[in-house]
Amino acid sequence: MAQQETDRPAGGEFVVDTENCEERERAHRERGTVRPITVVGNPVLHRECRDVTEFDDKLAALIDDMFASQRAAEGVGLAANQIGVDLKVFVYDCMDDEGVRHVGVVCNPVLEELPAGRRVLDDNNEGCLSVPTAYAELARPDYAVVRGQDAEGKPIAVEGTGYFARCLQHETDHLYGYLYIDRLSKRERRRALRMMEEGTPRYETVPSD
Repeated sequence: MAQQETDRPAGGEFVVDTENCEERERAHRERGTVRPITVVGNPVLHRECRDVTEFDDKLAALIDDMFASQRAAEGVGLAANQIGVDLKVFVYDCMDDEGVRHVGVVCNPVLEELPAGRRVLDDNNEGCLSVPTAYAELARPDYAVVRGQDAEGKPIAVEGTGYFARCLQHETDHLYGYLYIDRLSKRERRRALRMMEEGTPRYETVPSD
């Protein structure tokens, strides 16, 4: 994703992702290699990714590369298919609306269904590293819970509010084959694609097939 009170869920406590953010992110980034970003039209972005089944050194290396690539592109979230890898994993380094930084990784994410009382929509601008230089207003719930697994396969849940909630929803969408522009009206989608065509990405990209 480009810049800009609940019961504990079954299957994992809420992960603590606000401690030692700088050190954890730097460690991943310094081990990783920057990869180019896939853009809209690339087939890997438009289909559901495969589940992560092996929580090994290869996955750890991928996560390092994702943090490095996310920082190079100045993003706040990155899904594996955005660097061409067909696996359900995303990383994030994102501030919430209170200015608290969250850094972490989620494998095999599933967005929790919100009760009606928690579905307060936030109609704000959204962008995407895979739709470079384009932004559009998109209404999303201002609270989100994502369940999944950490890099070692342990069950976790991540909760977010405001901008961070938007990030969690945006990145989970990626791994099921949806870009944020797929949730726009046809007119707004065309407008976003025109913005992309007229802009110049500030990071290396992989041309769509």
